[in-house]
Amino acid sequence: MKCIKCGTDNKLRDRTAWGGRCKQCQHRFVFESTTINGVKITDAMFAKAIADVSVNDTLFFTPKQLFYFLDRRSRPKISNALLTIQGYIIINLLSFSFFGMWGLGVINSLLVWQTFAASRSDKYLYKQRQKFAKTLHVWGGIVLVCGIGVSLLSSSFSLFLASSAIGILSIYLGSLKFDKIPANRQHFTISFNLFQGWINTWAAINSMTKMLPSPRDSNANAAVSPDVSAYSFDRLVVCDRPEIAQFLIANNFHFENNCAVLSVTGYPESIFDTTMQMVRRNSDLKVYALHDCSPKGIGLVDRLRTGHNWFPNNSTIIIDIGILPRQIMAAGDNMFVLNSENSARDAVQLQPAIRQDLSAEELQWLEAGNYVELESFSPQKLIQILHRGIANIRDACSDDSSLILLGGTESSIYVVDSFG
Repeated sequence: MKCIKCGTDNKLRDRTAWGGRCKQCQHRFVFESTTINGVKITDAMFAKAIADVSVNDTLFFTPKQLFYFLDRRSRPKISNALLTIQGYIIINLLSFSFFGMWGLGVINSLLVWQTFAASRSDKYLYKQRQKFAKTLHVWGGIVLVCGIGVSLLSSSFSLFLASSAIGILSIYLGSLKFDKIPANRQHFTISFNLFQGWINTWAAINSMTKMLPSPRDSNANAAVSPDVSAYSFDRLVVCDRPEIAQFLIANNFHFENNCAVLSVTGYPESIFDTTMQMVRRNSDLKVYALHDCSPKGIGLVDRLRTGHNWFPNNSTIIIDIGILPRQIMAAGDNMFVLNSENSARDAVQLQPAIRQDLSAEELQWLEAGNYVELESFSPQKLIQILHRGIANIRDACSDDSSLILLGGTESSIYVVDSFG
């Protein structure tokens, strides 16, 4: 492994001899790849992930954003060469040369079964799984054409049966459809507890200036200048969690978009009351609800409309910018979908006022336990999505074809039809 401080390559015997430190500069290594089961990670890989997720230290990020980012990079990858026709033919030629005709049949059977297993494994991204399924189709066709052709030329009935069986099985397995709802459901390849230990050790040895701490606000009654509080905002972004509000504020989203940013939990407490006084002065205020696609997150708009300290009337325009199940379904495999029994239980218990604005398909998706977190998006991507969403609907809501009105013509609640 290369030292991230001086670039010296340290082999295992060097790292062992120097007690986990670089033999050249004595900088301590955080990771020892030979002791981590299930995932290969090095100091250089972790440092690159931090640089990429922060866009070379220009954006703040939450620990969970780094976790999602690193998890994607840690997922097993299959060489594209193996999935090509040329790669498959080469494997078969080598197998026949070393093991003969029956060995070739065994190798093909193993390839088909392992590829089918990979097409159903949540260790791979949905696009990769689709590619595995298409590969099974191609392989099945090759086995049928070549195997049956050779068996006829050699008058081998056993070869004919074996080729037919493997080819038809490969095509059949590749044709099996994914379940519609959990098709893009995934699990993490590393545990968050393990990751938390990594970042604690990393922070003690290396710098990580752009990672945000847990959101806290100790100045609960901080004074705001009367000159400042006399102004108002045209837009207010309300997040379902303080971590997202903190993330947007740290990256100056409120300055760049001339809007206020708060969480529904009251973050930041030091200016929450003053900010609410300022935004209520504007009769043309537009409120943008930003939340996880989870039962709790989807209830954000209802809390804004019914909460006594928010907007308990029908005059303030509230726009649900996402994430909603319909947006995830429209995005296909571009979302990182998780699943839990707790989420399924919470979905079943959603209030009627929230359920009435969701389609049967959306409710089914939620009640299956599926959910998507905002932090699954990289900092740059999430900021771009929100910035673009606000820019696209800056004009009158009723004239914007990208918005869907909820609750009839007397309502002032809208949803955005896509997220990103």
